[in-house]
Formats: sequence, C-alpha cells, structure tokens
Amino acid sequence: MTTFTTVFVILFFIFILQTVWLFISELAGKDLDLLMIIKFLAFSMPRIVPLVLPLSILLSSIMTFGNLAENYEFAAMKSSGISLQRAMRSLTVFIILLSIVAFFFSNNVIPYAEYKFINFRKNIAQVKPALAIAEGQFNDVGFYNIKVNKKSGAEGNTLTGITIHKKSKIGDGSKTVIKAKDGELISSEESSILQLVLNNGYYYEDIVPKKYEDRSKMPFAKSSFKKQIINIDLSELNKVDVNDESVANTNTMLTVNELNYTLDSLRKNMKTDIISFTENSNSRIGFPAKKVMVAAKADKRKPLPNDILSLYTNQEKSDILKIASSNVTSTSYAIDTSRTELFNKQKNINRHLLAFYDKFVIVFACFLMFFIGAPLGAIIRKGGLGLPIVFAVLIFITFHFINTFGKRIAQENGMTPFMGAWLSSFILTPLAVLLTYRATNDIGLINMDVILTPFQKVIKKLFPTQN
Repeated sequence: MTTFTTVFVILFFIFILQTVWLFISELAGKDLDLLMIIKFLAFSMPRIVPLVLPLSILLSSIMTFGNLAENYEFAAMKSSGISLQRAMRSLTVFIILLSIVAFFFSNNVIPYAEYKFINFRKNIAQVKPALAIAEGQFNDVGFYNIKVNKKSGAEGNTLTGITIHKKSKIGDGSKTVIKAKDGELISSEESSILQLVLNNGYYYEDIVPKKYEDRSKMPFAKSSFKKQIINIDLSELNKVDVNDESVANTNTMLTVNELNYTLDSLRKNMKTDIISFTENSNSRIGFPAKKVMVAAKADKRKPLPNDILSLYTNQEKSDILKIASSNVTSTSYAIDTSRTELFNKQKNINRHLLAFYDKFVIVFACFLMFFIGAPLGAIIRKGGLGLPIVFAVLIFITFHFINTFGKRIAQENGMTPFMGAWLSSFILTPLAVLLTYRATNDIGLINMDVILTPFQKVIKKLFPTQN
C-alpha cells in the first residue's frame, strides 16, 4: 500500500508538470491571478488519473513482488505451502476495490472536471482576448476563424503569419480569406471592441452568383492592402464570469447513462438523415414521361421502342437531356455533401462510443497491469527503482501506444469502436496469462536452454570431440 501510494504520487506529480508545460505558454505573463491558475490545474488533474493509475499499479506490483523474490521471501512462503496465487489473493481484493473506485471516478469525477476545465479555459480566453488566439491552429473569435504562426510581445498581442477565414452567412456558400504578413491585437477593458490591425496582406472572396448556371464560372474578388483593421465585437464575450458554465456538449463530459442517451439520439438522427436523403434523391430524379405513358396506354401489347427519346420532338429531347444533366450534377453534389455529413456524424458517434468504453477499459487495465506486474516481479527478482522501472515503462508505453492507435483508427471508421477501445487489453492479456503461468511454475522469463540447445547440437555435429 505504501509503495503504491508513493509511486502514484510521484507519477501524478510528473504528469502534472507535463500539463503545466503544455499550457505554460498560454498562461504565463497574461495577468492571471494565482487562484485562477490553481483552479486551472485542479480541473486538469482528474483527466491524468486514467494514465497514472494503471502505470502505478504496474510499477508498484513489480517492485513489491520483486523485493519479495529478491529477499527469498517467496522461497520461504513456498516451503511453508503458500503458493503465488495465495500470496496475491489479498492484493487482488485490493485491486478489485481500487477498480470499482476507478470506475466511479471515471464515470463521475472526470466528466465533471472536464466540464469545468473546458468552460474555465473558454472563459479565460474571453476575459483575456490575447489568450483566444493560440499559435498554429484556427481559433474561433467572433465571426472569424483566425490562425497565426507566431505570437510575440509582452502580452502576445503581436502576430505574425496571419490567416483569417470569415464565416459565411446561413445559406451563403461564399468563402472569404484574408492573409497578412503581420498584425497586432488591440484590446481595452474599457472598450467592447477587439481590434485586429493587419499589415501587408491580401483579401480573397468567392462570389456566389444568383443564377445557378453562372456558378460554374467561379467568379471571385481579390485585392491587396498595406493596412486593414478588423473590429470584432466582444461586448458579450467580456461580460463573463469565470464561474459561468455554458459548454456542455462534449463526449468527455458525459457519464455512462448520459452517453447511452446521447448515442441513442445521435443514431436516430443519423438514421433520419439517411431516410430523408433517400427520399429526396428519389423525388429529385424525374423527366416528362407523359408521352411514354400515353404510348403505353394506346397499345399495351406493343412494346415501347428501345430509344424512348424517339417519342419526343427535338426541342423536348433537348429539354429532357438538360434536366437529366442537371439532375446528375445536383445528385452527385448531394451525394458528396451527404457522404461527408454522414461520415462526420459517424465519427461523432464513434467518439461517444470510445468515451463509453473507456470507462470500463480503465477497470480492466487495473487488473491487467497487476497480473502483468506481480508475476513479472516474481520472475525477475529485482526490487527498487532500477530494472522494474525499465519493464514498467516499456509495457505501459506499449499499452498506451496500442490504445491510442486503436482509438484513432476507430474514430476514422477503420475498426469498430469496441475493438479500438479494447485492442490494447486484448493484445496484452495473453502476456499477463503467460507471466502468471511461468511465475506459478517457477519458470524464468526466458528459458535460455530452449534457445541454446539447437545451436549446441549443430556445433557438436560440426565439431565433434576427438577422444
């Protein structure tokens, strides 16, 4: 228990330092008081537990059983008739209780902390507009998406390599892009206007004609400028409380019951969209079939001609072909658009499913790491912080890499979310079974005789001993 607590605290502190390192550039020098920084770190701490807990169990179990084996205490227990399974029994009960606590923590504490963490970051960015723009990514600021390559200056207000996408109006497909070499972000507590001063850039806008047939010409407007000022209204953004909570729609903020409810709604919504698209596609396809119906009724015994267009005049043929061409173009566009929308909705469903399975994966991961670490410690017979750390880090990196890899593929529909979430557990479970079997039967980690015997036989045949 003492070993586990010590290891957990040390690893937790290391991961907290990593969190500080990730966000230090956005928090330092922005006039944030100590209380806000403490809240920020406190809300980010629970998300670290699913990483720290399995690693702590793995390392502490290797160290504990390694110390017992190194000091020949296992040999004494076995001579007294106490097997490895019996020695692990009390710790197995502790791991069961710890896994139950881990599930409730993952299902209740982490979603709440994630909810507070995301809202707190959002509100900090609103109170400090310079924080709203992070380097190297698009940032949603008012009616603009802004990306900068680098921020500098005392408060990060000097921007370099600016790209701005202006949000189009509802129903308007126009695209507006503004690029500038550098610029400056000017804000004031007394003003509700955030000024973005751009220098040496150009302005590009796609123009959407009112006539559909003119859209294929793809008209656009382009101009350059030496200096341009964009005013962003922050009157609503600056009237915020750091305790205000309004963002509540991410999968990491939901409990198991909430995820089940959300998944049911997402699936129904996707099914409705598929049915609606099918019905619209069927109703969209059509051509003037009046003459075909008349010809069919006139003589039911006489088959229709192979070339149905021969029933129409040249003008009618031209109209039919135009309608068909237009239908093909609009249907292809609708298919591409719907496919992208459905793919994004499926990715959202996959993310929610992964969040659902993650709450159970952490429970199994506690068992898995214990039944890998305990027999491994008994086999290597080394305690302390030397060799156990090497084995623990290698095993955990493998587990974490496979877990991340599986989730990424599952999000992109490369495999089912269930398989993506449980892939690392499925792969490492045989290792836990093998190590437990070998430790129970006093077999080393690697039986060198099995590896060396074939080579020894070959050497004896090639170089027989001479009497």
